[in-house]
Amino acid sequence: MWLAIIIGIFLLFKKFVNINYLLWLAPVYDNPLIIYAIFLTSEVVVGIIPPEVFMIWALRYNETTGYISIIAFLAVISYLAGLTGYFIGRYLNTTLFFRFFRRKVLGRSEKLLNIYGIYLIIVAALTPLPFSGIAMLVGSVRYPFKKYFYYSLLRFLRFAVYSWIIWEANML
Repeated sequence: MWLAIIIGIFLLFKKFVNINYLLWLAPVYDNPLIIYAIFLTSEVVVGIIPPEVFMIWALRYNETTGYISIIAFLAVISYLAGLTGYFIGRYLNTTLFFRFFRRKVLGRSEKLLNIYGIYLIIVAALTPLPFSGIAMLVGSVRYPFKKYFYYSLLRFLRFAVYSWIIWEANML
């Protein structure tokens, strides 16, 4: 929903304000630290901006080694954000709100999540599902950390495959 709001504001701004938005975004676009901070925030706060947007941003460094190093850094940030999400979920498990949420919403699903959580982790790591949100969910039901840690490493495979596709599409 937030992404739709942001795009709506962007389109309204583009239509009614006669300004080149690329010039307006240049201070952000040209500053990697700001881009990395936005990516980190997005990845920790349930992944509102898809990582592919940042992979496309990395194309501006039109050399293979630069692109690969940026993608590797983004993948590490994403993985660490997932670990952070897992521990946020573990913390949330102890709150009054979560006890209410567990009783009213999770109920029987919590047991299923513990049994089949591995598949949810794998799917979230490899697809556009919000990785950090899933990490919070499995952390909140106290899914074994060791299993989460290893299966979430598939996040690196996603970054490798998606970035390769984006790189190849850019070369056409």
